[in-house]
Amino acid sequence: MPDSTHDSSTTPTPVVSDLVPTANIPSDEEMWDIVEHHLVRYGGDFTPRLIERARGSYLYDRQGRQILDFTSGQMCATLGHNHPAVVQAIHKACEDVLHLFSGMLSPAVVELADSLCQLLPPTLQKALFLNTGSEANEAALRMAKLHTGGFEVVGLSASWHGMTAGASASTFVSARKGYGPTMPGNLALPTPNCYRCPIRHCQDQCDMTCLEVGFDLVDSQSVGAYAAVIVEPVLSAGGVVVPPEGYFQRLQSYCQDRGMLLILDEAQTAFGRLGSFFAFEQLGMVPDILTLSKTLGGGLPLAATVMSEAIEADCYEKGFIYYTSHVSDPMPAEVGLAVLRVLTSQNLAERAATMGAYLKDGLLKLKDRYDAIGDVRGQGLLLGVELVKDRTTREPDPETGAAITRRCLELGLSMNITALPGMGAVWRIAPPLTVTYEELDEGLTILEQAIRECI
Repeated sequence: MPDSTHDSSTTPTPVVSDLVPTANIPSDEEMWDIVEHHLVRYGGDFTPRLIERARGSYLYDRQGRQILDFTSGQMCATLGHNHPAVVQAIHKACEDVLHLFSGMLSPAVVELADSLCQLLPPTLQKALFLNTGSEANEAALRMAKLHTGGFEVVGLSASWHGMTAGASASTFVSARKGYGPTMPGNLALPTPNCYRCPIRHCQDQCDMTCLEVGFDLVDSQSVGAYAAVIVEPVLSAGGVVVPPEGYFQRLQSYCQDRGMLLILDEAQTAFGRLGSFFAFEQLGMVPDILTLSKTLGGGLPLAATVMSEAIEADCYEKGFIYYTSHVSDPMPAEVGLAVLRVLTSQNLAERAATMGAYLKDGLLKLKDRYDAIGDVRGQGLLLGVELVKDRTTREPDPETGAAITRRCLELGLSMNITALPGMGAVWRIAPPLTVTYEELDEGLTILEQAIRECI
């Protein structure tokens, strides 16, 4: 009598279409009705286009309309959308392993650690792989507090470091009001914004008095339990503010004098966007802890916290814990490896410097033609354009900025505008590092038409 035991090896694996009933595809109107009834609004209104597909520098809505993406998604898709190497890495992970118990390691995680640390100096050789910039900064702050024994963290007044408890407590540019007390011990330094001096001292050329005055104030408030300073090389959400030359070297000396660690948050500046692999290579210093996120994952959630062997060893001896459900996950690690391979093999950092200079020149020409543009600043392919009502008074013009941004989208260009009290109204322009001259010209043409029609 034949064995009635089920032999799974001869049974075809069901595909998703076999398991899920085919549903009628909702219309746009039905989709937006679902949005209105069921989705939480987490940052203002949603962009009024449903994006169905993305390739390279372009997005495509449900009607097939093409939109040039000048923000690389959420500043993450540095290789462009759905880069073949990223897609291939995802497929490989799907065939191998997607997720593991947090204490287990996959070859992809080990290889990513080795590849990343080969790009970094000897004092940054221990890496922890997480998912978001918030998590990377959270881990960095926990390690700084454990290592130093202090708890006071100093940030810049236009900083953005994330939405988790410690990271949000060190975020001063927005999202602070209405949520109750933040973690104790968080203090702010004035942001060295040459266009809008925070202490009304300089104009267009920062002499770093803001740093000296800032530390005088911070010292007067400190209870003597310093842990760290956390800062972005370019303050992106704060208006694409580029601190003056020598600022970070002087900041590091202030930290060393006080026994503080310097944490550099390179969420948006690492892996080529500013024209070098890491922004600190242009700053003449190396941080004590480096945090990486957005640009490492090529559009997928991948972040890293990197520090010295000495800091890691001390924290380990003191019982450092940072368990999350997706720490050291294999799938994003495969993608991170692919991103690093593409960046290095195609010299995308050098390309970003070239393309960024071309784009900045085009934006400066727009500034010459339109008084609504008060300032153009930034480095590489992270540029800011500040909009004003009057160039002399420098009064911000968020209303016109919002109108131009809406018109850009109608014409097929996705732009991001930051409009915050005291920070001005600033477009953050960050196309993929793979953007072409033709795409930059297309974006500049659309932007000029939108400006001309809205002012």
